[in-house]
Amino acid sequence: MNKLNKDIVVVGFALFAMFFGAGNLLFPPFLGLITGQNWSIAFSGFILADVGLSLLAIIAIAKCGGEVSKIFSRAGHKLSIALSCAIMICIGPLLAIPRTAATTFEMGIQPIFSGFNSVVFSIIFFGITLLLTIKPSKVVDIIGSYLTPALLIALLVLIVMGIVHPLGSVEPSRIDNVFSTGISQGYQTLDALGAVSLGAVIITSIANKGYTKREEQISITFKAGLVAVVGLFVVYGGLTYLGATVSTMFDSNISQATLIVSITEMILGFPGKVILGIIVALACLTTAIGLTSATGQYFAKLSNNKIKYETIVIVVCLFSLVVSNFGVSTIIQFSAPILTFVYPPTIVLVIFTLLGEKIKNDNVFKFATYTALFISVLNIMEHFGINVPVINNLPLASLGFNWVVPVIVTSIIGHFVKLNDNQQSDSRKITA
Repeated sequence: MNKLNKDIVVVGFALFAMFFGAGNLLFPPFLGLITGQNWSIAFSGFILADVGLSLLAIIAIAKCGGEVSKIFSRAGHKLSIALSCAIMICIGPLLAIPRTAATTFEMGIQPIFSGFNSVVFSIIFFGITLLLTIKPSKVVDIIGSYLTPALLIALLVLIVMGIVHPLGSVEPSRIDNVFSTGISQGYQTLDALGAVSLGAVIITSIANKGYTKREEQISITFKAGLVAVVGLFVVYGGLTYLGATVSTMFDSNISQATLIVSITEMILGFPGKVILGIIVALACLTTAIGLTSATGQYFAKLSNNKIKYETIVIVVCLFSLVVSNFGVSTIIQFSAPILTFVYPPTIVLVIFTLLGEKIKNDNVFKFATYTALFISVLNIMEHFGINVPVINNLPLASLGFNWVVPVIVTSIIGHFVKLNDNQQSDSRKITA
């Protein structure tokens, strides 16, 4: 294998491992459990919201040279900074990174060492994360060359055994909105947001390997993204199927963590708990490393290095250590309304960034983004029990995409609203 192909594989493996973290283990088996015979339809929605959006985001961030803020820049400077910071905090110390430690403890440590202290474990987990993150140029090589192969082997052992010896029959679906449920579960993995933030880590690694031209970086990132997507597709499909095979055995009120632990023990016995512990530890550690590094690089650059990368990484690890001890269920419940707010405008701007050269008027970006934010606010109101009838009557509402048509309409309107002189000047500065 020549150097280029080897580098693509290493970066692709690193992307897979960074994506495949806490939620990626939790959500597919539970999705299979509740959708039963319709698991493949639910899986399609899951793949669309997770892998599909993640690949688009990776390509978009590569086009922007790994700079998160550039994806949002044409929507306005202030909104760009606000959305970028919100995403980095979400996939950083507020939600995603703490969830990696909490999941590792609940699924990998507790089933084997029931009396182990969660605080002590968090200190160990984030100590390792800090140690492997403090040098950002080495992050991708450490993950892609060493940790990911071990993670894939452990996952494939579990999935193949579950396919060769199915645990039970698959019952009809327990829910009606199978496809939209798959989409919402795909959102919960945080992968699309993670893809936006991880771009900086990937571009830094590619540049350090000697690929300094933007065209080279985009091409390598895209090909590495495809490597990651294939791996995610196979693993997600396998885990969703495993969940469907136990649809007659467990109630839908079972926690996601308990479900995957039970499935693993049924397939492999007590050694399965050990294998699951290895899978969880590797999956969550690689994700924590990638996201911690991405968060450190972003805020260091935002502050013009007035706040050092190393300082930010230490703060992220300490804050995540505290939040992780609230537990997986609490973190997931807390994340739902936040993701409802952040995802739609992010998706809009990722797609528009890919079409950037064809969209000459920045008002298209602005009108579409603010519309997505407005619909997101209404969706959050519904989430908290405040009735907003119009939300459920919008096109595609049953699929979880009630913001799409309003965004299309307002972006068309924005196309016909001319930029004033100041806006044109600002636009030139942004794209320069």
